[in-house]
Amino acid sequence: MFNDIGALELVTLVVLAVLVFGPDKLPKVIQDVSRTIRKIREFSDSAKQDIRQELGPEFKDFEFEDLNPKTFIRKQLDNDELGLKEIRNGFDLKKEMAEVTDAVHGRESESSPGASSSSGTSGSTGGRIDMSKKPETPARDDRPPFDADAT
Repeated sequence: MFNDIGALELVTLVVLAVLVFGPDKLPKVIQDVSRTIRKIREFSDSAKQDIRQELGPEFKDFEFEDLNPKTFIRKQLDNDELGLKEIRNGFDLKKEMAEVTDAVHGRESESSPGASSSSGTSGSTGGRIDMSKKPETPARDDRPPFDADAT
């Protein structure tokens, strides 16, 4: 419970407690505080037992720590029943990005049936896709785009 309290902090708390409560009342205060903490723990344990009994035998493996959202999600993602590991291993981000880029540029994807490797879709780039934006030069007769919000 107090794993991160160092020796200096503990000495400071003891000196502060002696100053606030006095040396004659301090043992009584410590007993009252420890008794209160013990009662709170007993109440918590009995509440957990009551909840487990009310849930029935279907939830005998139920742990209250699983109610923490981080723990719950971590357990569900590590579960092999969902097949998430196969999905994660079968997902190739580079391939997916290449397909999206080809679709945006209007080129035929390399993995599509009927596309040959010498079709010139990746031509001089050696299989790499150029993701840099190149400004298109408008023809002489074309007017620049009009932006109504800019005026």
